[in-house]
Amino acid sequence: MCTTCGCGIGQTLIAGHALKQPRKPGEVMRYRVHEDGAALAYPHTHQHGGVLDGVLDFGAGAAGTHAPGISQSRMVKIERDILAKNNDYAAENRDYFSMHGIFTLNLVSSPGSGKTTLLVKTIAALHGVLQIAVIEGDQQTDNDAARIRAAGAPALQINTGKGCHLDAYMVGQAMQQLHLQDHSLLLIENVGNLVCPASFDLGETHKVVILSVTEGEDKPLKYPDMFRAADLMLLNKCDLLPYLEFDAGLAVDYARRINPKLKVIRISASSGEGMAEWLDWIAMGCRNAVAAIQRSAEPKVLLE
Repeated sequence: MCTTCGCGIGQTLIAGHALKQPRKPGEVMRYRVHEDGAALAYPHTHQHGGVLDGVLDFGAGAAGTHAPGISQSRMVKIERDILAKNNDYAAENRDYFSMHGIFTLNLVSSPGSGKTTLLVKTIAALHGVLQIAVIEGDQQTDNDAARIRAAGAPALQINTGKGCHLDAYMVGQAMQQLHLQDHSLLLIENVGNLVCPASFDLGETHKVVILSVTEGEDKPLKYPDMFRAADLMLLNKCDLLPYLEFDAGLAVDYARRINPKLKVIRISASSGEGMAEWLDWIAMGCRNAVAAIQRSAEPKVLLE
């Protein structure tokens, strides 16, 4: 569940099987906003944000969002409970990745940005160089996972139902079924959405946000949380720039206003532009993941 959109009422499937959520006494279920649907019928007696210069702002409250029938304080508590539990699972995932030298990337974007095509080209380029596994997130179908398997990498599909993002528990379950190799690369293709995935840590090494030139230059300003959470932005489909009125420099400038430390690679999976830089960045990350294991295995010298 996310307090932004109330997703997750539907069933989550991993490789076609229903994902059973763990329940403990007193534990808050992670995918429910309301105790029951009646909350939707409650009268709206609270203020719905403020109007300023023609903008009706529903994100001005303490929770940063609005849900019918729920107070801001209640929404804040729900979100804290959800994210705290998610972060526990994410920490478990991260520990596993660290212990086994697995470099993990969480790829996030709007629908249609070219994530899957980029993954297919990346897998083809790294075939025989790195052990690669892929977790695919979509609301329905296993079309993308089938494309990844056809490219030569093991892939597991997570169908989130009405959920609009992956969470750390889903990824943890998928990891067990994939039997990840030590010193490998794990690519997680999140559900196409620039809002909710920004808040959910999966235990990944980096979030990589993909912005295609067929979108607007101002996407980083419209969806700042995602660009703030990412370590790398891939400006994709750059081969189309001659045919579009898209200002690539302005898009990068907007992204770095949100996140001054954001690394940017201009790339095209179709033409190959930027692919070498992207692959080098991945290779360096994989080397660093293995080197971290070696450093942790070195005997510690105790100073008296």
